[in-house]
Amino acid sequence: MRNGSERSRATSVTQPFRIPHSPFRIVFLLAACTPVTTRPDFLPDPQASRLVLDAPPARVTPEIAVLVAAESLQVERVNVRDGYVETAWYDTRSRRSFRGAGDVPDLAGTVKIRCWADPYVPGQTQLTVETVSRPRYDPSRTERDLEVVVPKTHAGRAIADSLVAALKKRFGIPNSAPSAP
Repeated sequence: MRNGSERSRATSVTQPFRIPHSPFRIVFLLAACTPVTTRPDFLPDPQASRLVLDAPPARVTPEIAVLVAAESLQVERVNVRDGYVETAWYDTRSRRSFRGAGDVPDLAGTVKIRCWADPYVPGQTQLTVETVSRPRYDPSRTERDLEVVVPKTHAGRAIADSLVAALKKRFGIPNSAPSAP
């Protein structure tokens, strides 16, 4: 490719127009822009609890995983970089965790807790805690289609509320934080 037209070629010297392509630059660009994430491909339910903590997501996420394990829940997925923690299904009556969708004996008393730790302003985290249950099991539908947010009186919600209270105590909330819906 040259920058110049054919008719001006006789009167002026053309300069080559190059676009530098380094294989290292291309590989670096592709590696830096990877869309791989461990977060689910859906957003939290609008009814989920939200609060702002006075700490960055990189400090909040590992603490969530520790607190969840202290409550005797199994952590199914955790990724500090993505700011995401998800528990396995937890039966609040028998106090047992279940991996997999079809192994849960008591659907009404079983919950899953998901936490999204998103950057809010520098040094603060907007935390979303979603506590869901599955009223029925249907292998022909996705797990997310069957989930509903548990009511405030549910035992699983009490576990999530104690998790939020421990995080508030550990990190504090900023004075100018927006109120939760």
